Amino acid sequence: MTDFIASVLVHCDRLARTYGSGPNAVVALHDVTCEIWPRDRIAIMGPSGSGKSTLLHVMAGLDTPTSGTITWPALGDRSSLRPGPVAVVFQGPSLLPPLDVLENVALPLVLAGVEQGEARERASAALVRLDLGDLDAKLPEELSGGQMQRVAIARALVQRPRLLLADEPTGQLDQHTAGHVVEVLVEVAAETGAALVVSTHDPAVADRLDTRWPVADGALTRGGARGATCSA
Repeated sequence: MTDFIASVLVHCDRLARTYGSGPNAVVALHDVTCEIWPRDRIAIMGPSGSGKSTLLHVMAGLDTPTSGTITWPALGDRSSLRPGPVAVVFQGPSLLPPLDVLENVALPLVLAGVEQGEARERASAALVRLDLGDLDAKLPEELSGGQMQRVAIARALVQRPRLLLADEPTGQLDQHTAGHVVEVLVEVAAETGAALVVSTHDPAVADRLDTRWPVADGALTRGGARGATCSA
């Protein structure tokens, strides 16, 4: 039973996250209990301001709950999540302006201690996979918003994470490119055995994943996939 529980990637128990206090307090998450298991494919769906991004940031260890608990039984403690077993694709631009595209993608590998030559080789392969091979020497300021988002996705994939969290990863992309990006995310997750959790308001993106977790006013409804449970 202990080994079974230890395989859980993320365990959230009655999470709540409130910003501010008093009459200005904003409740972003309310009483969320959920688990993420290896190979889960979950779409967290809801409108802007529903709590999707906050939940992903808490799962990534980037934010802390106001109450409740979150643990990563199979991944370690919060300090060991990144760079390494958890990778995040943010909704907005997240590239470092002084670094070119190849250096941006290779950065998490370099920070994790991968030899620079291998890091650059793996970064180049990730860029080619996302049809970005001809942009490796460009600076972020020379890219379109959609190109920057795809580079950020390449940077997440190059880490070969066990948990990939993507916050509206196709929000700045046209329909054709968005479809390709989602396909790559699903393929890489399948190849590596990673869990994939995507926040989105796009039903076409959600249709590529196994489970939908609707979220409204910071609360999740119950999911139904194998290995994935949530309650509010």
